[in-house]
Amino acid sequence: MEQEYTYWMALAHTERMRTAQKNEIIVQCYERSIGLSDFFHCGEAVWQKDFQLTPEEIGWLNESKKGLPNYAFEAESLLEQGYSLIPILSSDYPKTLKQNLKKTYAPPLLYAKGNLQLLKTDSIAIVGSRQAESASLQFTDNIAKQAAVQKKVVVSGYAKGVDKQALDSSLKYGGRSIVVLPQGITTFTSGFKTLYKDIVAGNVLIVSAFHPKAPWSTGLAMARNPIIYGMAQDIYVAESADSKGGTWAGVMDGLRKMRRIYVRNPLPNEKNANHLLIEKGAIPVSLQGEICMEGKTACVSEPLTSYESLEERIRKLLKKQKLTSKEIIERLALSSWTTRKMTDFLKKMPDIEVQGKSPLKFAMKGSISNELTLF
Repeated sequence: MEQEYTYWMALAHTERMRTAQKNEIIVQCYERSIGLSDFFHCGEAVWQKDFQLTPEEIGWLNESKKGLPNYAFEAESLLEQGYSLIPILSSDYPKTLKQNLKKTYAPPLLYAKGNLQLLKTDSIAIVGSRQAESASLQFTDNIAKQAAVQKKVVVSGYAKGVDKQALDSSLKYGGRSIVVLPQGITTFTSGFKTLYKDIVAGNVLIVSAFHPKAPWSTGLAMARNPIIYGMAQDIYVAESADSKGGTWAGVMDGLRKMRRIYVRNPLPNEKNANHLLIEKGAIPVSLQGEICMEGKTACVSEPLTSYESLEERIRKLLKKQKLTSKEIIERLALSSWTTRKMTDFLKKMPDIEVQGKSPLKFAMKGSISNELTLF
């Protein structure tokens, strides 16, 4: 694979080409059992006929092709400096990221430094405002401590506020963390100095999806956020400052994809958008991260009032994913339901099927997407 890194870099950093198109090329090469080096050397006629590329896309690829000598030098230099290059075909590429972002948005190539095993470990993300309130920072500390106890990795963006608190608290309690950069990995100089001991100890992994020499920018910070959400199995929201920022956008995208997202239930005098996210379908949790149950202080009541509306929400939830009874209860915030009660209810729904044995998982009949095994 190492001799292919030059071509992976060339494709990953082809300017103006969408991630979905880059991944489609990778899929087609995968189906034909050819490497990206073969693809880059097969010529424009094959690109047009076999890969159905447009003249515009061919022009973009030709521009990238001119940079192959530079990419070869950069790839060799990165490896000599101890960086890892992780193509989407690699067994080291995080499955969670691939499953959450799929072919449309999953970065074709990741750059990393540190303990790659963290990419295969259960993970959570704790996200929130840069100007977070004290309650949000305390919540972040509580969730990071729980993650450390449960041996889960905390995914962080290394930004001021909640991101930095998530990383600091994770390490304080003996946990581990993945830092996702809004810049190229070789430009994170001061960060590497600060985190050197934790990286060497295997407690921190630095990851970037951007050109290794790319400087920090607001655009890359916005492009980085979906990767943070995508690398986490569960998402905890300490604070969404308003209904326009990056946290809000990330949570709303996650809710549309039926992700499991927990939002700190705000106190009555707080001025943030947490309550709006809960109204949109996020799961409210207490300052300690416990799912809010009816009757508890500062928690909301169970939102569903009829079996008819419950069935519709379950169908929507199971349309593109398999879930256990417990996961369904959590995502729908059904605080008064037991796992047994939900299992019995699901088995009575004629369009729901049981899959697996232990634990039982449920899905809509015939609705699970049979996407390529690559994704």
